[in-house]
Amino acid sequence: MSSTRQDAWSQDEDLLLAEVVLRHIREGGTQLLAFEEVGKRLSRTAAACGFRWNSYVRKQYKSGIELAKKQRKELKKYPQEMTQVEVPDTAGTINPVPAENISAVQSELLDFEALVQHLKALYEKAEMTNNQEEVESYKVRIQELENQTYSLAAENEKLTEELSNIEKDHNALIEIMERARQMVVTKEDGRQKNVKV
Repeated sequence: MSSTRQDAWSQDEDLLLAEVVLRHIREGGTQLLAFEEVGKRLSRTAAACGFRWNSYVRKQYKSGIELAKKQRKELKKYPQEMTQVEVPDTAGTINPVPAENISAVQSELLDFEALVQHLKALYEKAEMTNNQEEVESYKVRIQELENQTYSLAAENEKLTEELSNIEKDHNALIEIMERARQMVVTKEDGRQKNVKV
């Protein structure tokens, strides 16, 4: 009796599942065969692999699935052109190898390299999207600050005008009080003169 795992899925297992399923899609195989292959590698049932794929992993690889389907169509259109494949060796140089001589390991390496390139492209796209969103948020913030500046300038102008009016009123009041004081002083001087005479 073989024991099957029932623990949580790791990111590496999700990546392996995605890689194998995408390879099967690209090569024209069925997803069921992919689930069985992954299940054997991870000691999980094919049903568990299929459930994980459909409930979680597939949603993260929508563009990868579309790319794999596109590659499958290209392979069907031009199968005679796939006589040689460029395979990187351990030194990093790329050598053309006849397609029939590619081992399963090299095929997986090609799948992994394609996946890495695809993930890099997705990362760059996400980074550009984040930068654009950031720029848009800065534009909105700048517009808000400009509007606030205009309203503050208008309020400042209004308050300056009010201050000017208050200063005029204050000066007029001081002038009136000074006249009243002079009148009182003049009246008192007149009374004192009348009292002395």
